[in-house]
Amino acid sequence: MRIATTIFLTDETISPVRLARELEQRGFAGLFLPQHTHIPVSRDTPAPTGDPLPPEYGRAVDPFVALAQAAAVTHRIVVGTGVALVAQNDPIVLAKQVATLDFLSGGRFTFGIGYGWNVEEATDHGVEWSTRRALVRDRMALMRALWSGEPTAYEGEFDAVGASWAHPKPVHPPRERKGAEPLVGPRTLIGGTAGPKLFAHIAEYADGWMPVGGSGLRETLPELRRVWTEAGRPGEPDVVPYAVHPSAGKLAHYAGLGIEELVVALPSAPEAEVLRALDAHAEFL
Repeated sequence: MRIATTIFLTDETISPVRLARELEQRGFAGLFLPQHTHIPVSRDTPAPTGDPLPPEYGRAVDPFVALAQAAAVTHRIVVGTGVALVAQNDPIVLAKQVATLDFLSGGRFTFGIGYGWNVEEATDHGVEWSTRRALVRDRMALMRALWSGEPTAYEGEFDAVGASWAHPKPVHPPRERKGAEPLVGPRTLIGGTAGPKLFAHIAEYADGWMPVGGSGLRETLPELRRVWTEAGRPGEPDVVPYAVHPSAGKLAHYAGLGIEELVVALPSAPEAEVLRALDAHAEFL
């Protein structure tokens, strides 16, 4: 089982360069970073981890800049977002960032995406909360147009782009989809709570699911796999439990479900504490 890591890197934690080197030397599979542009002080939205919201949410570094540093000093580990808030990004700029990072890392980028939880943060980006899922779907389609091999125009419900020269292209090869154009771009995993709408979107325009914590998978995985097959996607979706606090029992449970990859949580902390956490997780490698 491949074991990657996630952490809120901030201006007060271990650096992305030091962490990436330690991960590669120790045999971990990758580094995933979250995205928050800012956290409004007037937040009314309940925090997913419970209130008070940990301070690292408002101190998080930009994941694309930090992952570029991590990729530059490593050769093997996956670098990924966990998750990028697509609705809060200009899709043309985001397409360039994603393609560039995938290209410069030699195809090691995984695009973890999500719909967000902080209404106030999204509002500052001009996002209408009730339509954010449709907005993400639309922006992913626009980005795929820019990642296509030939200049391709796209006009959707929310965004549009004319046929354009847009290089570099992501390294990952196209993936077949029944009755639709092949899926282009880096490996894409969608985070979120299990449900018909989420599973339909995964089967339509992603490569798999990134469930936080990974609880309840015995009940939900069969449904995701059914939706995937009915959508004409070959094989099975990648399922990567995220921000897991590992134990031998959990890993055995995941392995029994056919899961081959997970992401363990590291503390948002200075170097010494993070390295101690890596030492504790190393027994599971």
